[in-house]
Amino acid sequence: MVMAVQGPLPPRPELPPRPDPLPTLPLLLAAAAAALLGYYWARVPRRPLLAAGPQLRAFLQRRCPAVGDTFYPTPWCFEGRLQTVLGALLSARRPVSYRSEAIRTPDGGQLILDWAEDTGSHRHLEPCARPTVLLLPGLTGSSQAGYLLGLVHRAGRAGYRSVVLNHRGCRGEELLTPRTFCASNTEDLETAIAHIKRQHPRAPLMAVGVSLGGMQLLNYLGRRGPAAGLVAAMALCPCWDAGASAMALEQPINALLFNRPLTAGICRLVSRHRAAIGEKVDVEHVLQARTIRQFDERYTAPAFGYRSCHEYYQAASPAHGLHYIRVPVLCLNASDDPFSPLHAIPVEAAWRLHHVALLVTAHGGHLGFLEGLCPRPGSFMERLFAQFTIAVFEHGEELQQLEGDGDEAVGQGTA
Repeated sequence: MVMAVQGPLPPRPELPPRPDPLPTLPLLLAAAAAALLGYYWARVPRRPLLAAGPQLRAFLQRRCPAVGDTFYPTPWCFEGRLQTVLGALLSARRPVSYRSEAIRTPDGGQLILDWAEDTGSHRHLEPCARPTVLLLPGLTGSSQAGYLLGLVHRAGRAGYRSVVLNHRGCRGEELLTPRTFCASNTEDLETAIAHIKRQHPRAPLMAVGVSLGGMQLLNYLGRRGPAAGLVAAMALCPCWDAGASAMALEQPINALLFNRPLTAGICRLVSRHRAAIGEKVDVEHVLQARTIRQFDERYTAPAFGYRSCHEYYQAASPAHGLHYIRVPVLCLNASDDPFSPLHAIPVEAAWRLHHVALLVTAHGGHLGFLEGLCPRPGSFMERLFAQFTIAVFEHGEELQQLEGDGDEAVGQGTA
């Protein structure tokens, strides 16, 4: 028989309090943010590299402060691909009103020039002598592209006239020939420049090309030499070696983010104008392209008379003709541009040229160049454009003194 023991039970030992897991997450996030911020301040902000002959370099340092400023890309998206994607998404669409003008080309096609309406600036009181900026958009671009609207807005604020040369078929107009546009062909640019100079013979003319438009402009300058008809030029994020750019865009992440969407865009252009383009190539075969290289093999090369895509890429690469340029030109690239690999940027060549300046930032991506914690309207690229444009039109006599006959016959350089 078991007897029950009366009396109080002994107290249970107290266990240490269980740690609350919730404060650990904020601490980890704070530590990660501190590490990222430390890396950013130690490694990311850099002054751009300016490669140019001594006279042009001195002019830019004197008249364009941005070439010597430390570039502080947005801390939470300083990587090149992020800068590229967010630069396109966050670009402010400035209100710009255009007057469109259609002109015919020697081959029977038509071009649409969009003239920015006068913003009311009275800086240049004589309209016939008002300086003019001609802008060339990127692949499938038009005057409505966000990056171009920003440049047009900046030029208008400075008191200058702007006109955009739209690529054939990209402004909604009918395509009259099987030929659209490509990086190596400069006939449309020549037609546009001649037309603008006939309309405004007393107005100094500067040209600015963006991405593929920059390649076209550089190729034009190399072929025309001192007869280019421009007081200066600017190329923003041009691809210097078309083959190297195609290869860079075929890397897995770049293919997903950029190559496939861009290819789909130019295929839509072909599909929209299949009646005209079908006279030259097999449209259905072109529309099956999944990369820019495939598109160039199936459409661009045959449409513009090249025997192969490789031959087209050789002709389209502006690095080969830099030593023929006789117009002062400032080129902007980022070292982490997914479209234009660093090794293809001809920095070494630029040091030995009198008329070509290369400004290379450590970050910025392709047409990104976002800066500030909260990217504000207007990027480093726009600021540089505004400074260089004003310097050209207000201090052009300094550029006229650049040496012209001593450029070395150098080909493509490497960074």
